[in-house]
Formats: sequence, structure tokens, C-alpha cells
Amino acid sequence: MAVARGTRIGPYEIVALLGAGGMGEVYRASDPRLGRDVAIKVLPEATRASSERGARFEREARLLASINHPNIATIHGLEDLAGSSAIVMELVDGPSLADLIARGPLGLVESARIASQIADGMRSAHARGIIHRDLKPSNVRIAPDGRVKILDLASAHAAVGAKDEALLWLERAIERGMINYPFLSGHDWYLNSIRGDARFGRVMERAKREWERLEV
Repeated sequence: MAVARGTRIGPYEIVALLGAGGMGEVYRASDPRLGRDVAIKVLPEATRASSERGARFEREARLLASINHPNIATIHGLEDLAGSSAIVMELVDGPSLADLIARGPLGLVESARIASQIADGMRSAHARGIIHRDLKPSNVRIAPDGRVKILDLASAHAAVGAKDEALLWLERAIERGMINYPFLSGHDWYLNSIRGDARFGRVMERAKREWERLEV
């Protein structure tokens, strides 16, 4: 059930639902103290009690708060909604890049103008070790003054080293049955970059145990 119009979240009053997705619902809300409208993002009602989803949601807020760039939507703060968090953000009135594309081809100059601003915003995020991981036209909005704003860092994460990424991928591949122990044993030259890491040995042991369990 959507948050009803007129509901108070902290000092903010819900005005209308702007959109909804798997990671949250976004509402227009009024800020009576400063006389402006803001965007408030909340978890879908069905997942508000999930501690894992809540942790991911608050991570988005922290990531947003760590970036101060004109091409990335500003976060104003966190508020409580029935024990769950609500992210208060800059409201970007204007179409998404997906909306613009749906209207027809963009000219070369306009495409370059938008792309350069997206690149500037992401360069700022990358400089802080943050990767978006879900950058797409619907997550980019064009403000009335023409400024491009990157939205929705719900899938972002702090970047880690290549070795950590490789180990994480290997663990997930084993869990999902994409790779088994005989393959790893016969093709471990693929894994030269991580073989010297102590964690690699533990991953191999896990793969071996899983294979032996399946063989029984």
C-alpha cells in the first residue's frame, strides 16, 4: 500500500507518488520550513521489515551523502517511517533521459552535452571509490535549467580491489553451480592473479567439499 497523501514523514508532508520500483517508492513531498518540494524515497511496504533491504537502503543514503557534485542528486537527510528509513533527496523536476529518447533521436550537440555531464558526475563518484552499477536512461533526469542529474544509487557500492572482486565472483560462481572443483583443479591457470591470496585456498576447499557432497 502506497504512503497516503498528507502523511507526515518527519517535517515533510507527502504530496504524490512519483514512481515505484523494486528498491523503493519515490514521493513528492512538501517542506514547510523551507518552502520547497523534495523527493522522498521509501522501501516498498512488503520489504520495510527486512533488515537486509533496510541496510542496503541506508547504504544508498550514505553513498549519496558522500558525494557533492552538481550532476548527482543531493541528499538532504534520513527520516523514520514506521521503523524503516526514508531518504529525503533533491527533487529533480523534468524528464528522464529515457523519456527524451522515447520522443525521438537526440541531436549530436544535445547528446554530447548530456553525456559530458553524466561523465562528470560519475568521475566524481569514482574518485571516491563509488561505482553506480545501475546507470541507465531512466536513472538520469534533466532539470528545467538543462542540468543533468544522476539518480538512484541503490545498486552502488564502494569499489574494492580487483583481487577482492575476483574472489567474490569465484565464491558466487561456486554457490550457484556455475563452476565446480574439477574445473578449478584442471584450469587453475585462469586464477593466477588470486592463487597467492590466503582466501583462495579457503575458496578451493569449499569448492572441493561441495563437489564431494554432490558426488555422494
